[in-house]
Amino acid sequence: CAERRETLECVTEHERILQEIESTDTACVGPTLRSVYDDQPYAHKRFMEKLDARIRNHDREIEKMCNFHHQGFVDAITELLKVRADAEKLMGQVTDTNRRLQEAGKEVTARTEEVVCCRLQQRNMATTVERLQLCLPGRRAYYAALKTMEQLENVYIPRVGQYRFCQIMAENLPRLRDQIKEISMSDLKDFLESIRKHSDKVGEAAMKQVGPGGRYGRTNAAEEDLQMVSVLTAQDLVDFSPVYRCLHIYTILGDRETFENYYRKQRKKQARLVLQPQASMHETVEGYRRYFNQIVGFFVVEDHILHATQGLVTRAFTEELWNMALSKIIAVLRTHSSYCDDPDLVLELKNLIVIFADTLQGYGFPVNRLFDLLFEIRDQYNETLLKKWSLVFREIFELDNYSPIPVETEEEYKLVVSRFPFHDAEIEKQDFPKKLPMSQSVPQIYTQVKEFIYASLKFSESLHRSSTEIDDMLRKSTNLLLTRTLSGCLQNLIKKPHIGLTELVQIIINTTHLEQACRYLEDFITNITTVSPEAVHTTRLYGLSTFKDARHAAEGEIYTKLNQKIDEFIQLADYEWCMAESDGRASGYLMDLINFLRSTFQVFTHLPGKVAQTACMSACKHLSTSLLQMLMDSELKQISMGAVQQFNLDVIQCELFASSEPVPGFQGDTLQLAFIDLRQLLDLFMVWDWSTYLADYGQPTSKYLRVNPTTALALLEKMKDTSKKNNIFSQFRKNDRDKQKLIETVVKQLRSLINGMSLHS
Repeated sequence: CAERRETLECVTEHERILQEIESTDTACVGPTLRSVYDDQPYAHKRFMEKLDARIRNHDREIEKMCNFHHQGFVDAITELLKVRADAEKLMGQVTDTNRRLQEAGKEVTARTEEVVCCRLQQRNMATTVERLQLCLPGRRAYYAALKTMEQLENVYIPRVGQYRFCQIMAENLPRLRDQIKEISMSDLKDFLESIRKHSDKVGEAAMKQVGPGGRYGRTNAAEEDLQMVSVLTAQDLVDFSPVYRCLHIYTILGDRETFENYYRKQRKKQARLVLQPQASMHETVEGYRRYFNQIVGFFVVEDHILHATQGLVTRAFTEELWNMALSKIIAVLRTHSSYCDDPDLVLELKNLIVIFADTLQGYGFPVNRLFDLLFEIRDQYNETLLKKWSLVFREIFELDNYSPIPVETEEEYKLVVSRFPFHDAEIEKQDFPKKLPMSQSVPQIYTQVKEFIYASLKFSESLHRSSTEIDDMLRKSTNLLLTRTLSGCLQNLIKKPHIGLTELVQIIINTTHLEQACRYLEDFITNITTVSPEAVHTTRLYGLSTFKDARHAAEGEIYTKLNQKIDEFIQLADYEWCMAESDGRASGYLMDLINFLRSTFQVFTHLPGKVAQTACMSACKHLSTSLLQMLMDSELKQISMGAVQQFNLDVIQCELFASSEPVPGFQGDTLQLAFIDLRQLLDLFMVWDWSTYLADYGQPTSKYLRVNPTTALALLEKMKDTSKKNNIFSQFRKNDRDKQKLIETVVKQLRSLINGMSLHS
């Protein structure tokens, strides 16, 4: 059994070796066969037998396969024999084609060699350009580029001048120089355009260095210090390198003069644009601010160019520009400021002009003409102030109640006298409540005059003027306020229809107290300016004359309104001119008139001086004249003796009123003399004392000295016997018809007397 097992193992091993020989590479066959001989003795014989059997088996397989494919192989050989002739023919065609292709490719080969050569040259040129670019300076380094070209032109190109590319480079160098000039000029143009747009920022920065934030800027005091620290200069805001670069390049290229002329010409054009204001500039302070910023920015840039370059601009050039600009600026400001009616805006404009002038003066530009302009604008400012205060005064007058100021307590009294310098020992002794003589408009007017002085003073600040000049300006502007504005408002007030006699009396009292307060206004200005009023050439306030004129106007208006009121009462008169006899009592209209006069003159006791006496005398004279005119009215054709008697009763009431001393201060019968003309005329007719009148006429001692013959004749004509009905002379016909002839005789004598007076005159 062991031998059999050994034999089976041997057979299995031989099968494995055969499979390995069949499946592996021939290089591994040797070791495999060696394993056969290294095995059991005589095992190789059995392996050989196995190998032969395997070979025979494979031969049989090959034979089967050949038999299977034999007919196909025969058919393929037959086809191949048929193709041989075509293949030989094709071979001839290929040979011929190859010959012709070789001949045609000779030219292509030659061209290819040329292309290769050109490619080599191109690569060499690109490498050369690359190396040259490395030698050139960076972007915008035009000066370095010019120096490099100069080295190439003078040092390197002559060494390799025999090469064509060097000749081309030498030919292109002038063109490169022109390109550098054009590029640098283009940069300059960009700079000029940029500086035109940003000059306002440069000017704003420069003006902030001069003017405090509270006066020029729009920041509060807390921010001012921070802003002053961070104020930028022109060099911080503007890149001047294009100017320097372009100037340097043109200088190197020997064309500096062209550059200078171009720069100056362009800046002159820009100056004219900068000086052209916006149409609405005068409407806001921002309009003026932008205008000043642009101008300052322009000249700050020019000043920097002047000092940073040598000869690009000269002091003469900048002065020429400044003189041209100054004339334009003054004309513009003079025109636009005249449109402004807001004093606050004019004041801000003044502050801007001061900062503008101080800023440019710091850069060496003369600004005296600007300060001269400020005096013109000061007048404009004062005009706007006067217009503003005119409205203030009018409103005060309109809201005044024209009654004495009532004060209930000591605190109220102190409040009033703190606003207005009122001192009256008699009133101070009185117990509360009491009244001050002036109305509420007086302290208000006084306070507003002081406010005006403060407002006027604001313009004088920072004008670099002495205290004396400021004092003079304040006094002159205050005089205008008093003599023109306040005086005009008072005159208009006095003429207003709603201002009655009571209001006029109060206005006279008010002007008296305002007049007395003028010396305190003098002291007020002196305290502000510290200039003594006794100083030489000190202007005095004209308030005294202002209030005197207003008072006189009010007095005249009192007389006028009194007369108008008297006329209104007289228009109510309704006499029955043909009445047979009087009813024995005065007319109602006249008694009402006298009562009105009594109450009115009681109010007049508060008037100063002789105003009340003058008013009373004026009223009595006007009343007397009006009554006489009533008798002499041409439309009144007939008067009865009864009407004369009634008229006489009314005149008696007038005389009683005059003798009752309605206004104290008249001496004797001065006031009654206002009615003397009427009294003598009525006595003449009531007594019918013509013989005495005619006999004593013209004598200083005549009883009827004030009776004019013409007046007597006119009244007598109205009393003639012109109608039988109710004729006033009917009693004469009854008693003695000859008395009618006596009347005719008196009429003739009066006419003769009048004619004699005419001839004598």
